[in-house]
Amino acid sequence: MALGSLLPELRPGGSGRVPLIERVARWAAEKPDAPAWTFVDYSLDPAGAHLTLDWAEADRRARAMAVRLRQAAEPGDRAALLLPQTLDYMMTMLGAMYSHVVAVPLFSPDLPGHADRLIGAYTDAEPAVIVTTRNALPHVEKFLADHPVPRPREIVFAEEVDPALADTWTDEPIGFDDLAYLQYTSGSTRRPAGVEITHGNVAANAIQLWSGWAPEKPDPELVSWLPLFHDMGLIATMALPLVFGDHAIYTDPVSFIMNPMRWLELISSRENRNVYTAGPNFAYEYAASMATPEKLAKLDLSGLVTCLNGAEPIRTSTLTTFADAFASVGLRPGAQAPGYGLAEATVFVTAAAEDVPPKIISADRDALTQGRLELCGADAERASTLVSCGRPIGQIVAIVDPETRREQPDGAVGEIWVHGPNTAPGYWRNSERSQDTFGGELAEPGGLPAGPWMKTGDYGVLHEGELYVTGRIKDLIIVDGRNHYPQDIEVTAQEAHAAVRPDYVAAFAVDGGETERLVVVAERNRRVPLGRLDLAEVESAVRGAVNVEHEMGVAEFVLIEPGGVSRTSSGKIARAATRQRYLDGALPTTAARLAARK
Repeated sequence: MALGSLLPELRPGGSGRVPLIERVARWAAEKPDAPAWTFVDYSLDPAGAHLTLDWAEADRRARAMAVRLRQAAEPGDRAALLLPQTLDYMMTMLGAMYSHVVAVPLFSPDLPGHADRLIGAYTDAEPAVIVTTRNALPHVEKFLADHPVPRPREIVFAEEVDPALADTWTDEPIGFDDLAYLQYTSGSTRRPAGVEITHGNVAANAIQLWSGWAPEKPDPELVSWLPLFHDMGLIATMALPLVFGDHAIYTDPVSFIMNPMRWLELISSRENRNVYTAGPNFAYEYAASMATPEKLAKLDLSGLVTCLNGAEPIRTSTLTTFADAFASVGLRPGAQAPGYGLAEATVFVTAAAEDVPPKIISADRDALTQGRLELCGADAERASTLVSCGRPIGQIVAIVDPETRREQPDGAVGEIWVHGPNTAPGYWRNSERSQDTFGGELAEPGGLPAGPWMKTGDYGVLHEGELYVTGRIKDLIIVDGRNHYPQDIEVTAQEAHAAVRPDYVAAFAVDGGETERLVVVAERNRRVPLGRLDLAEVESAVRGAVNVEHEMGVAEFVLIEPGGVSRTSSGKIARAATRQRYLDGALPTTAARLAARK
């Protein structure tokens, strides 16, 4: 049985079918002095300099940017945002949405670890204009000089746009189906794909997410450090405040990485007691690892209503670790809200935000890999734990057999399909892949829409009205005719030896002739000194654990240096990219590091 339905305001003729950008002017008129966005700049002040735009000034600056963009580009042209995460970034996004210039939210080329993604996305979008800052210009110029990428017609400096230009802007009609921006997916080894996000998609998903987050609390505020070039960060920080004219406080990802407690301190410092936030698995674990008694003494998280965990599959250990670390400073058991989403659905699909502790079930691992959900005790020998990602809001989720295109009953594993006003129309200039992903048609729709359905590429199962994500279809490992979910093997490997860095393990299959061969790549835990490391002992422990837990052999185990496992922009393990680097012999192995020291 499928989950969800469309919200009344998102149906044709509903109040929600208004481009979200038009609400900027509404809030500027209704509450001009109310804070809209606050950027916390730790480069100006180690304690955080709070730079705030009220709604009147935000609307004025967005319209000025619209004028400036139209001086450099035509409607439908693309504008690449190659600038740091500041208030200028937000105003550029809004200005592009006003101007009918299609925004391409990217980042300054000096951001480490994302060079290939930037080259691929920028090249695919073919932007007519680059928006950057004077400080970032040398990095932009080097990027253009070092790579065979399209040259823009003009480079616009965001901080130099004259706000007085707003007076010359004349509003233009904005259609619900007009293209707003291109959201480039994290990708793995193939060229990044630009998801076409329309003004209607943005409006629908923002309303859906607020509805899922239960915003009946008065004057809610959002706190975030998530990158604005990523779908979760962009929708949470840009779109959510526009729905009801609320306040968003954000900083940049580097500030979070340098000190994750800044995130929680921003939440704790809010005078308003209704605060929302979001992050991937690793962020919650990282923050919990830094929770010393001295740092906890500065926190009060009793005002945190919901913290959405948007990584999938979500680890139960993450939920427990974060809850245990911050319960003493007011974190409620029901504040953690596991969810599920992807760029092709704008971002949000489901969330378990009902002010109750996250729901966790135990399932027989063998039955699960055979396509059935069979509950078992948590201490059962072959138990796998699954975390509920809740229910969809304003959209429909169905579990479908990808071969027969028939909806599956509750308890049967299949591909997660999504239908709703938040699903994108396609990929930029890629009709074949668009049809494959966004053109799903049910063979026997029954009471459901026949199509179009967006095929997520994820396996999942419905149980008691909630969605459980079991893994990526493309990552499934098949050895000797048996299916294995890589995340199960990764957990086993990381728990096998202290020298394996938790949550930095990638398990994948390589061609082995008659059957696939399992390869496990794991980062070395820095807490185990190189001088005391016994590679043979670590390998033996991992091989033995995988053999016992999963009844399969590890064809090759590779321990590599910290930072060597590829990750997506949201911090998830990029197994395909790690696999390709393994095949290319490009992984920084610990064995090579030890040999170099001799």
